[in-house]
Amino acid sequence: MTPWLVIVLLLGNFMLMAFDAREITSGQRIIRVWSQSVADFVQSPVTSVSSGVGGYFSSISNLRSAQSDNDLLKQRVQELELEMRGKDDLTAENDRLRGLLNLKENSKYKVLTARVIGRDPSIWFDSSIINRGSLDGVKLNMPVVSDGGLIGRVTAVSPLTAQIDLITRDKSGVGGAIGEIGTSNVLGVVAGTSKRDLVEMKYVPGSADVQPGQLVYTTGQDGIYPPGLKIGEIVEVRSGSATVPHQIFIRPSAAINSVKEVGVLLYEPPAKVEFDQKLPNALKDAKKK
Repeated sequence: MTPWLVIVLLLGNFMLMAFDAREITSGQRIIRVWSQSVADFVQSPVTSVSSGVGGYFSSISNLRSAQSDNDLLKQRVQELELEMRGKDDLTAENDRLRGLLNLKENSKYKVLTARVIGRDPSIWFDSSIINRGSLDGVKLNMPVVSDGGLIGRVTAVSPLTAQIDLITRDKSGVGGAIGEIGTSNVLGVVAGTSKRDLVEMKYVPGSADVQPGQLVYTTGQDGIYPPGLKIGEIVEVRSGSATVPHQIFIRPSAAINSVKEVGVLLYEPPAKVEFDQKLPNALKDAKKK
């Protein structure tokens, strides 16, 4: 047992000496230097991994924050676009209302302003609904106009609303004259076509001089519209002959498909003259005598 005891004592003494051993330059214990080296070896990759993980989550957090800021900016841009669009719509509406007010001032007929509240989407019927009715004085066949020109006429009336048949409807008919009333002898009938942006003037003699760019006005001879309302401008003429009438296409002056405010002319055509039918009988009575 004595040799083993000696060995144990020697090992213990060696460990004490190693623990107490110091570096010559720094004076630090060698075992402390070794333990710090081992700790640095283990701690360095752990620190790198934890730093990387922390940086990853920090990047995600920053990305989410940037995305949130981006969403806020997009929302703000949309709000500004809506605000600008609202201002543009308001400006356009003011311009249209000013046009109608100018129409009221310049028209020799009383004008009732109205707003379009409904449209017929069918290609077979060109009609609109306005927010004025019989309680406002609207009656059947009253002309409807805008600041650009003729829109159509009233074809149905309720107390609060009315229906308008547009001049682009295929069954419409408007007496028209090419050029100013009183200076033109070229007359015809303006009717709707299959094209929403054009109307056609019929029954114009092929011998008449008609050119694109000329304006067409109502004649007042149809018993519905007063004379002098602008219908539109001639954009195409398919020439006829002495026996075949011209085929004339007109672009309406009014923005019929997009109009929002209109004016109802509180106009009623003059009563038709009733001819005396007693004259032929009077002649017969005279012959009998």
